[in-house]
Amino acid sequence: MADNKHIPSVYRPRKITVARAIGYGMPDMMGGGAFTLIGAWLLFFWTTYAGLTAIEAASILAIARVADAVISLFMGAITDNLYRFKIGKKFGRRHFFLLIGAPLMLEFILMWVTGMSYWYYLISYVLFELVAAMVLIPWETLPTEMTEDYNKRTMLSTARLVISSGSSFLATFLPGQLFKIFGEDSPMSYTFNAIVFAVIYMVSVFIAYKTTWERQITPEMAAKLEAKAKESAGRTFGEQLKAYIATVKLRTFRKHLIVYLCTFTAKDTFNAVFAYFVVSVLGLSAGVSSGVLSLNIIGLPLTILVGYLLVKFSPRWVWCVGIVVELVALVGFWVLSGAGMNDLTMWLYVVGLVYNIGLGAVIATPWNVFPMIPDLDELVSGEHHEGLYASVMTFVRKSTVAVATFVVGLVLTEGGYVEGQIEQSIGTQHTITGILVFGTGALLVVALLTAATFRLNKTTHTVIKDELNRLRNGGHKADAPKETRELIEKLTGTKWEHIWATNPNQ
Repeated sequence: MADNKHIPSVYRPRKITVARAIGYGMPDMMGGGAFTLIGAWLLFFWTTYAGLTAIEAASILAIARVADAVISLFMGAITDNLYRFKIGKKFGRRHFFLLIGAPLMLEFILMWVTGMSYWYYLISYVLFELVAAMVLIPWETLPTEMTEDYNKRTMLSTARLVISSGSSFLATFLPGQLFKIFGEDSPMSYTFNAIVFAVIYMVSVFIAYKTTWERQITPEMAAKLEAKAKESAGRTFGEQLKAYIATVKLRTFRKHLIVYLCTFTAKDTFNAVFAYFVVSVLGLSAGVSSGVLSLNIIGLPLTILVGYLLVKFSPRWVWCVGIVVELVALVGFWVLSGAGMNDLTMWLYVVGLVYNIGLGAVIATPWNVFPMIPDLDELVSGEHHEGLYASVMTFVRKSTVAVATFVVGLVLTEGGYVEGQIEQSIGTQHTITGILVFGTGALLVVALLTAATFRLNKTTHTVIKDELNRLRNGGHKADAPKETRELIEKLTGTKWEHIWATNPNQ
């Protein structure tokens, strides 16, 4: 017990309670809320109030996310290896970034002011993307660091997603209330909204820093880090690049990545164009757009339900059902665009609710699945690369989102969109509807086809963990049951003779 007092709190395991799980999940107030605000309102804010054209605004989002994606690609390696340095030993290789990232959350405010230049908006947005990556990538590895228990990991992931859903709701609900205070045409609604959320994000990240911990670095792990530190810079970079490429060779991760990217990019595409759809196609107010988007509050109870369904059924089942529900809703939006109903607002809310039910199920699944993937990686590589996999997910997602966002702006411009103007031509209205329905729908169809072949779940993960523990304890590959070998080959995409091949005892 006396020795424990001298161990930094970031290395001291504690009981994972509901309260501690909530503490872990707090940074997704930013992860969910900030990017919901950005996806739903930033493009609209810049083109309506800041004087940017659609292509200029979209180019900022694209450039910033590409730059951030490059940083994100290496952020996993940085956080994995920070323990080599004194600052990493003192504050934790993951927690150091939470500590410095908390006050930097205030940078979020800078994007939501008017009267600035193109370069101002570009730089302010790039900075926020970098700060977000610096916090989220190390933080996303913590469930795997904190526990190996599937149910505890699910508790952590579920708490995170409940908080994310709540933050996403606030990010869509609060602007609507501020429209009533400042008026539909006032940019102050957006600026004040950013101030409130920036403070919330700062406090949330600091709470996670204080309530979580990371894996104690063993002498063996430290020895590996020291050995790598002595390698040449070129060789280290080459090996790291090779490791990134190797992640997508893991069959289950590759499928997980495709579903994750397509569903979340579909969400971003939908959010980016929805305000335009409501205001310029349906002829309703921005307040109605905010109200419909705020129906994502359904994600709160759904996240808890999804945590249960993932255990009861499987990620494949949850993904497929959720995606089909979203596709049905997109058909509903397409019908509304040409219906000319008197009670259009009511039906928009009905279809919006259906969409958010499907969305809630879809977005709650990936980070519940993610903690199981590094175990598959260890069977192939002999090492646990949580940071590496989190880094790759962030890199690829932000790269594709950058392209998707730029394409939305480009298509709007080519479709004749006129910045600062509410009423648009019929051709432009058709363009907006096409992006919303067919652009979003195409991504969801790809995700559905991939999710239908996903096989990792609680049952198969239990088999993986049992075999992994057996091999860690000196067991031989030759003693593994045939069913276990076949399952591992199917999930990893690697022949059995190459499983655990880096272990000298095999």
